[in-house]
Amino acid sequence: MAVSRGLRRCQRAFAWLPVLIIALVVLWSYYAYVFELCLVTLSNPVEKVAYLIIFHILFVLFVWTYWKSIFTLPEQPGKKYHMSLADQERYENEDRPEVQRQILAEIARKLPVYTRTGSGGIRFCDRCQLIKPDRCHHCSVCAICVLKMDHHCPWVNNCVGFSNYKFFLLFLAYSLLYCLYIAATVFKYFIKYWTGELTNGRSKFHVLFLLFIAVMFFVSLLFLFGYHCWLVSRNRSTLEAFSAPVFQNGPDKNGFNLGFVKNLLQVFGEEKKLWLLPIASSQGDGHFFPMRALCEAQNPLLANEEQWEDDGIDEEPHDSGEASSLAIEKET
Repeated sequence: MAVSRGLRRCQRAFAWLPVLIIALVVLWSYYAYVFELCLVTLSNPVEKVAYLIIFHILFVLFVWTYWKSIFTLPEQPGKKYHMSLADQERYENEDRPEVQRQILAEIARKLPVYTRTGSGGIRFCDRCQLIKPDRCHHCSVCAICVLKMDHHCPWVNNCVGFSNYKFFLLFLAYSLLYCLYIAATVFKYFIKYWTGELTNGRSKFHVLFLLFIAVMFFVSLLFLFGYHCWLVSRNRSTLEAFSAPVFQNGPDKNGFNLGFVKNLLQVFGEEKKLWLLPIASSQGDGHFFPMRALCEAQNPLLANEEQWEDDGIDEEPHDSGEASSLAIEKET
């Protein structure tokens, strides 16, 4: 028992290693840019001030979004999705599978749950003892169910989901801008050091290495940010991109796709002044998400429009009361 507890503590400590690496690289980049480039290498005072002002704006936004991505706790399902103690006792003491299914059906019937397991069963987490809301998944690293879970990111040592997905996107965006700005402003002095026009040995090392690191991170982040922009445009999570959500009529990778504008609003909210700031503004509470099938039921013209998409699959609207007629399965 003591050994397993010690192993868990070591695992938690090592989980912070990627975050520590990023923090050290960022701190070094701050020193190299502000001191070695701006204060030592640059001679034009106007250029110095302009470089430092823009750099610090991007630096603050970058650190702010990274901090929010790390320390915003993942949102968990509300109490009504959890089994009560009485229901848990009934369920665990019952040996007949059909009665267990009936107990779970009584709980699921009252909830706005539309997605199913691959075999059509109710998505039930036997670890957390709850009915999973739509787009909710159990994270084996955090050991909790996370609302609209996208993925567990080791670079922020946190689950990226409903509560911090906007912050994570902004973190990627400002990381890109931070690296691009450093590369663009350092390049001229990189050439001067490379050709021997400037000779300061210590600053030369920092400036040359700064450009290399900035370009390397920019290229890697560009692909990741582009992928998540595509996910937002289709209203999918990373998990849903690899495994399409299953509805009553079967899998539909476009089940939550409401169109580009509505998809964007769902993540960033309707207050445009907050879009570029790491302040919570996403629509909803993470327990229920509008579905394309329900929107088409309200406006049949949308169904005809979707037929022109090569990957669209039409669905019929379904009611949460239908949960009782479906098989119920445990899913972790």
